[in-house]
Amino acid sequence: MQRPQLKRSGVLRMALSSDPSDPASDAFVVRAGRIFAVVALYWSVSITMVFLNNQLLDNRELDAPLFITFFQCAVTVTLCWSLSWLCPAVMQDFPTLRFDLKTSREVLPLSVVFISMITFNNLCLKYVGVAFYTVGRSLSTVFNVLLSYAILRQGTSVPALLSCAVILGGFWLGVDQEGLAGSLSWTGVAFGVLASAFVSLNAIYTKKVLPAVDGNIWKLSFYNNINACVLFLPFMVVFGELGRLASFSRLSDPSFWAMMMLGGVFGFAIGYVTGLQIKHTSPLTHNVSGTAKACAQTVIAVVHSASSRSALWWTSNLLVLGGSSAYTWVKSREMKKTPPKEEPQPDQEELLSGEKADMQV
Repeated sequence: MQRPQLKRSGVLRMALSSDPSDPASDAFVVRAGRIFAVVALYWSVSITMVFLNNQLLDNRELDAPLFITFFQCAVTVTLCWSLSWLCPAVMQDFPTLRFDLKTSREVLPLSVVFISMITFNNLCLKYVGVAFYTVGRSLSTVFNVLLSYAILRQGTSVPALLSCAVILGGFWLGVDQEGLAGSLSWTGVAFGVLASAFVSLNAIYTKKVLPAVDGNIWKLSFYNNINACVLFLPFMVVFGELGRLASFSRLSDPSFWAMMMLGGVFGFAIGYVTGLQIKHTSPLTHNVSGTAKACAQTVIAVVHSASSRSALWWTSNLLVLGGSSAYTWVKSREMKKTPPKEEPQPDQEELLSGEKADMQV
């Protein structure tokens, strides 16, 4: 005889009203505690990484954003290799990594997009600061829709388009209010728009390149960051960053390199905690958590800088965050309504918004 299926609300009610000595109740409490711990870890790592990068990029003595990003990529490669060979017991799902030139060439197109994404992200953060970063880098969802149509020829529903309109409204209102406050950097805004575009392009190329690394995101990170380190070198020479680095007064200061190393570790860690949060919750919950984290990050930045913001400035942030949440919710409902079918090819998949592309941001 088939058992009747319990609704989620019924399961929750049973868990909350059951005897504390009941093993089922214990399991619920343990699972809830684990989810809380994972979400708290994700928030801590992500917010710390943004503030740490802002501190490094805002160094008036060293104007070398490409070198800082290059160093973080080098730290990621080192950590990937170390975990692969030295710590298999710590991360059991971590693959054995061996460099293969053919695979590196196959990943190269993604690496070009990847270095553009993380460079423009860091430049946006450098010029606009943490407080305006959420709004300045808010157009990723809009570019997802545009590129889905332009490249993949996939349409978007009216509710999803309305969500994008809300995001655009929040973006322009934020730019307007930042200008009225006298703290607007058009250079930072331009970098934010470019970063948003490359975040979306990164999603396309990631799907195309994943088969080359057996669908393993850690292998992809390993090859991507190796390629990025090589690609950054000529740009650092062209833009004169090596010369600025050589004349930097704190080049032999251990505290400077400790900060650089910490930035690289957090850049690597955000990839792990992002996957961990998705694993213990769901992609939708992860996006909601990321939106709430962005809100908390903005509040912390404003309080930390002891600055006052207008009601319309805060409204722009709420519009951006609300529009992003609405888009995620709409796409989630649409995916549930779509009947299961054969898995599409990587270049036919629709782009979805999310925080995965911010793993190095």
